[in-house]
Amino acid sequence: MSDGHEHNGHEHVPSRQRRRFPGISSRTYEHPADRSALVALRKLSGFDTVFKALSGLLPERSLRLLFLSDSVRVSDQQFAHLNVMLRDACSILDLEKVPPMYVNQDPQPNAMCIGLDEPIIVVTTGLVELLDEEEMRAVVGHEVGHALSGHSVYRTILLFLTSLAVRVAWIPLGNLAIMAIVTGLREWFRKSELSADRAGLLVGQDLEASMRGLMKIAGGNHLHEMNVDAFLAQAEEYEAGGDLRDSVLKILNVLPRSHPFTTVRAAELKKWAESRDYQRIMDGHYPRRDEDKDTSVRDSWRESANHYSSHVKSSKDPLMKLVTDLAGGAGDLGDRVRRGFGGFTNASPKPPQGPETGPSDSSGDDRPPRDGS
Repeated sequence: MSDGHEHNGHEHVPSRQRRRFPGISSRTYEHPADRSALVALRKLSGFDTVFKALSGLLPERSLRLLFLSDSVRVSDQQFAHLNVMLRDACSILDLEKVPPMYVNQDPQPNAMCIGLDEPIIVVTTGLVELLDEEEMRAVVGHEVGHALSGHSVYRTILLFLTSLAVRVAWIPLGNLAIMAIVTGLREWFRKSELSADRAGLLVGQDLEASMRGLMKIAGGNHLHEMNVDAFLAQAEEYEAGGDLRDSVLKILNVLPRSHPFTTVRAAELKKWAESRDYQRIMDGHYPRRDEDKDTSVRDSWRESANHYSSHVKSSKDPLMKLVTDLAGGAGDLGDRVRRGFGGFTNASPKPPQGPETGPSDSSGDDRPPRDGS
């Protein structure tokens, strides 16, 4: 636990008692969907070509100079309270080399961890002004989690492919291939946010602060007007509400986004915080970094597959319920789809020709991607 003294070169660790996690592996907090999405991304045709080309040509040195020259670098002399949080987060997650951190003038609440060779963390003034100390601590832990997981490399690739696409248009893969890679990167990006949210909770060790921070990102600095339980109820309503039309609209709405919806992030984090896995980590039982080399890829795939299977079975989303019922041999596909999508057309759904065998469904500028704030 943190005792206010120096740990592995990390000075100025605050005196508040928090558990430290010596040698912790990023596998401890990484969401199964994060790992499986990254594996799927690497299998995309042309990804290796784009990755190798951009890794050698992206002006990372220029990016670092840009922040050095036009932002404020966090230190003991500048934004000292953020420097304390940063060193604290690195101490708790046992990240030996503290990444440089910058505050950038931007009213939009945002934070990101980018860099190919070494990660750098950037937070905006909008975020610093929005969050209180413990909420900000969770965000800093979130970004340190990205650094420990090695996410900054792929996030930098996505940043340049989306914000600076014109400059890399010469890559000989064609627009469709590039769009497939960008879509794959965005899918992984969204899943990686769930992992980093968990890292932020391990650092802050204050679920209420993490929830408050997410609520503020969604609704601004009006905590007296907001309620955590009501906010989480929105996530449940979002998942369970509507019919198949809404399920499709959810997919279309999330595709262009870099982040999962905020209520969904809050619900996912609360579920993990109440799980046995989280309690085991807090009790000191977690995968170590020195064991990573012995980790089986097959085991990771199996864990991801089990997660998706469990998610589909427990989901209240109409489309996921349909998939589960059909997998179990319930219902008639044609009739249920017609009823689910009946509202898209003026035509009324055709009445069933025979008795139903399953339960009835109710019808009824070059700004970087937002990162982890």
